[in-house]
Amino acid sequence: MQKLMGHMRAAMDKYNMITNGDTVAVGVSGGKDSMVLLYAMEMLSRYYPEKFTVKAIAADPCFNGVQNDYSELEKLCRQINVELIIRRTELGNVIFSERQEKNPCSLCARMRRGILHDMAKENGCNKLALGHHLDDAVETFFMNLFNGGSIACFSPVTYLSRKDLFMIRPMIFCEEKMIAKVCAKYKLPLIKSRCPADGNTQRQSFKENILQWEKDYPDIKAKVIGAMQRGGISKW
Repeated sequence: MQKLMGHMRAAMDKYNMITNGDTVAVGVSGGKDSMVLLYAMEMLSRYYPEKFTVKAIAADPCFNGVQNDYSELEKLCRQINVELIIRRTELGNVIFSERQEKNPCSLCARMRRGILHDMAKENGCNKLALGHHLDDAVETFFMNLFNGGSIACFSPVTYLSRKDLFMIRPMIFCEEKMIAKVCAKYKLPLIKSRCPADGNTQRQSFKENILQWEKDYPDIKAKVIGAMQRGGISKW
């Protein structure tokens, strides 16, 4: 945990993610990334030089018309003394029933972020923290390159002028395997995804490709991150 929080603090410092008095909404999907982010952000709020408050927000997609069971998340939030706000949505129905999207992930992510933006603002938060990590950044870089012919990625910090809200990604220097180890060590609860496309996405294909490339280029992920920083790609 200390190593992970060290990487998070490095990202927060480098990109000025936190300022004194912030109220940060952590978007919690129920997967390991968002659970670790929530747990680590609460711990960091105790001693980080810039004082900030953490809230947890969850937008339930209600895939197949079934509400997620958030009882374990509610228990965790009580343990770490973090307010939890849950909103049940029609996201699953819109994506898979009404629109019948063949490639649903991009639209679903955009719609979910929009819901989280509204939830953050409605609950007095000026920043929204998302659980994207280093592997996500590298995968996104290659997806944009191969699919769109563009050199781009999501940004460490994004200001949404319409909402007057900052999106921050404190775990961008943390590898997924590190996050998984922390999640297992601290026995953080997970909420099984009911998404019909879970495990069968284009991102999963790129994840598998990168694993293959690492056999010949073991430091490929570090090189991609370094190249984005040196080139100032997407405000890295």
